Amino acid sequence: MKSYKSLVLLLLIPLFSFVVAHKFYVSVTNIEYSKLDNSLQITTRIFIDDFQKVMEMRYDLKEELTTEKKVKEVEQMMEKYLKKKLKIWVNGEQKAFTFIGKKYEDDVTICYLEIPNIKDVTSIEVENDILYELEEDQQNLVHVKIKDQRKSLLLVKENDKGLLNF
Repeated sequence: MKSYKSLVLLLLIPLFSFVVAHKFYVSVTNIEYSKLDNSLQITTRIFIDDFQKVMEMRYDLKEELTTEKKVKEVEQMMEKYLKKKLKIWVNGEQKAFTFIGKKYEDDVTICYLEIPNIKDVTSIEVENDILYELEEDQQNLVHVKIKDQRKSLLLVKENDKGLLNF
């Protein structure tokens, strides 16, 4: 009977390791040049629970993001946060983006941004500090597509800025 209990315990230990899964701290930003619109179209994906925490911490937001209460106010907070934390230089010149809107998909907030009046892109530099105040292990992936070229950056707290040449 004692060996039976030991066997059951040995079989259950691996199952408990899956229950206590380690959370992955990441945001993903996609930047794509639209020749048709002469603009950089940007989407930033941030886990809703992490975005909620940072909105509470910085702007004292009490409502759940997904309840769609105070939509305009929430979007203004998101825009303010992103403008502080995400900076983009095109061809060596810092550019301001316009916050177009956001949507919620599964457990992610997708923010839509745009930098208008871009004629050509030879380089993009990105500084991304999103969510570093919440988690030391936060990683921010940046994928850039200019014409037919795709390049990526992996930014971390110690190295939060990168340059891509096209």
